[in-house]
Amino acid sequence: MADKKITELTALGATPAGTDIIPMVDDPGGTPVTKKVTVTNLMGAAPVQSVNSLTGSVTIDAGNLNDFNFDGNSILGFDASINAQTGTTYTLLSSDAGKVITLDNASAITLTVPTGLGANFNCTLVQLGAGQVTISGSGTTINNRNSHTKIAGQYGVASLLSYADTTWILAGETSS
Repeated sequence: MADKKITELTALGATPAGTDIIPMVDDPGGTPVTKKVTVTNLMGAAPVQSVNSLTGSVTIDAGNLNDFNFDGNSILGFDASINAQTGTTYTLLSSDAGKVITLDNASAITLTVPTGLGANFNCTLVQLGAGQVTISGSGTTINNRNSHTKIAGQYGVASLLSYADTTWILAGETSS
């Protein structure tokens, strides 16, 4: 194999075995040294990517999405959990973070936003019933650009998010 260019070598016709050896030139401090690396060692250092053969979905390590290009792959597994409430009062819990909270009652409903949920908490509120939902703070400040405190009506959707420990924004289909 001496004096043969890499471009003159025969291409591999199948998937390499884990024990196959790949020559590699390491250049520590300007002194090139040829070393051998097995396919298993090389793959162990590769970025995490897996394919679920049952659904055909692709899992990509978030660190490899620096170009924000999913290359046509669907984004799966981001369904929000639903917390269905049917009473006339409900106080948000830390476990409600990222959830869709449905509020379904014929009578008026009060949703309380307590302290202790912290910054970056967010959830979506959906008024399913005829009872109008009022959002009330308990030791928290809830801001809305129109000073609204309620969901506008049945099937209305609003979002609650905190940008500081006790300061919240209510946005969406709101009314006073």
